[in-house]
Amino acid sequence: MTTTESRPPLQPGESAPDFTLPAVDREGTVSLADYRGRSPLLLALFRGVYCPTCRRAIARMGITQEKLKALGVESLGIVATSLENARLYFRYHPTRLPLAADPELSTHQAYGLPKPPTTSELMQALRSTRVNPTGELPEPVPIAELGDALNQLDGFEPTETDRADQHRQSPQLVGQFLVDRDGLIRWVYIEGAGEGLAGVGKFPTDEELLAAARALPT
Repeated sequence: MTTTESRPPLQPGESAPDFTLPAVDREGTVSLADYRGRSPLLLALFRGVYCPTCRRAIARMGITQEKLKALGVESLGIVATSLENARLYFRYHPTRLPLAADPELSTHQAYGLPKPPTTSELMQALRSTRVNPTGELPEPVPIAELGDALNQLDGFEPTETDRADQHRQSPQLVGQFLVDRDGLIRWVYIEGAGEGLAGVGKFPTDEELLAAARALPT
């Protein structure tokens, strides 16, 4: 998949860029430095809450983070929307996953998450490639229709901020990075890296995340 990211996605062995962002679930900020020297961190970077597969992954990670914590690994999600919009959504859909807000996608860019150029070829591929990443739909649908199909299933009504986020961000890809306590990346999952467009909307399974955590050097 051709992309226009300013740098390639960070890989195992590279240093994780620091960040300081407003916390969604509490007052104050959260930074990578909060974890350095204390515990490994599973860092999950999401699109805005307009993204139904991201909302599902956040909800699931709220459960998975307890399993990771039992292995000594903390978890943090970064959602690409304003602090106010994130707090509005998670007030009504609470999650146990600690979250930070990054409406400018500065962290996504620092970690090299791809954003493919919006070409006519890509738009045609989004209309022709059919997916059902969560298995909830009766049959696969074109990627271009996936968000509407899942949002209708959820009864999700986007805010004006959600609409603006979607317009500005698409087709931003997302990913997860397992960072050790010394700030080195040890494991990476990039949306679509293995399957191309057929992998859009897919996230690592609990088994993949737990296996990566268990493989961390002691």
